[in-house]
Amino acid sequence: MKQNAGQKIIMSGFKSIDDSAMAILNKMIATHAKRIGHLAKNLDNVHITLKEVHQREKSEKYEVHAKVVDGGRVFVSEVTERNLLAAVDNALSKVTSEMD
Repeated sequence: MKQNAGQKIIMSGFKSIDDSAMAILNKMIATHAKRIGHLAKNLDNVHITLKEVHQREKSEKYEVHAKVVDGGRVFVSEVTERNLLAAVDNALSKVTSEMD
């Protein structure tokens, strides 16, 4: 589990992701976190969980759960995609639009 103290982001299930993909993910998550920070009234944390559903070569599926806790209010989303970046982006976009 990785926690980014400055932005209260908790990530779990990302250990097996290679460094180049994590660099892209971290930038994408930081962008979403900035938007969530603007929408939140009292942000407690953003929790992103990755679960690999199918692990066959060339047909992986990633299940991403995003949860934002904002002063007692909880916003959640779940996305299953073949593309990890799209899954994380869509999950965080859903949470952001729910907060909007």
